[in-house]
Amino acid sequence: MKLLVIEDDSTTREYIQKGFQESGATVDTADNGPDGLFLATTEHYDIIILDRMLPKMDGLAVLSALRAANIHTPIIILSALSHVDERIKGLKVGGDDYLTKPFSFQELLVRASIQVDRQKQLLDPSNGSNTLLTIADLSMDLVGHKVTRGVKEIKLQPKEFQLLRYLLEHKEQVISRTMLFEAVWDYHFDPKTNVIDVHIAKLRKKLEEEGHSQLIYTVRGAGYVVRTT
Repeated sequence: MKLLVIEDDSTTREYIQKGFQESGATVDTADNGPDGLFLATTEHYDIIILDRMLPKMDGLAVLSALRAANIHTPIIILSALSHVDERIKGLKVGGDDYLTKPFSFQELLVRASIQVDRQKQLLDPSNGSNTLLTIADLSMDLVGHKVTRGVKEIKLQPKEFQLLRYLLEHKEQVISRTMLFEAVWDYHFDPKTNVIDVHIAKLRKKLEEEGHSQLIYTVRGAGYVVRTT
């Protein structure tokens, strides 16, 4: 993975750079809008991490300029502005994801990986042609809207199905509650409520009926992950 980090705060910029380099990525950096825009338009990147408030040129102005230049590299906006209206504004301008500060690097890494995978599927549609999601003895048929564990069909409510689908699409990855809210509820619920926990508990109960092994695990302080052990 090759990425560009446009962030004026040196501590945050170096934190992100070090984390991605340790994960095997190649990282270029810029500490202001014009320099970031120059790099983004002259080099190829798999993903761009873009700070919302930058010196010399605002992050949204950089984003608008990139989209106007027909550059479709996935862009994750980082911002201390956490209000829903600010998130929506960033996404409407052309951002692919929005993460508020302070943030977990692990969550940023997962979000970046998801965006890169999605872009690969867009460039090569055959990569996204799989309509069957599986793990262990659990299968989800996206066309037939059917979930089975072994030979038994499991009846799920619409939100349970959406939750499980998202977790299976990103199995072995820790998914935060915020990511689940954004993917399944689209900001319709207050993240401070326990709606995610309630739905996960119901989903677990259905998946583990008749003595089946656990598949959904809670990662304390981080979120949830689907895995076999």
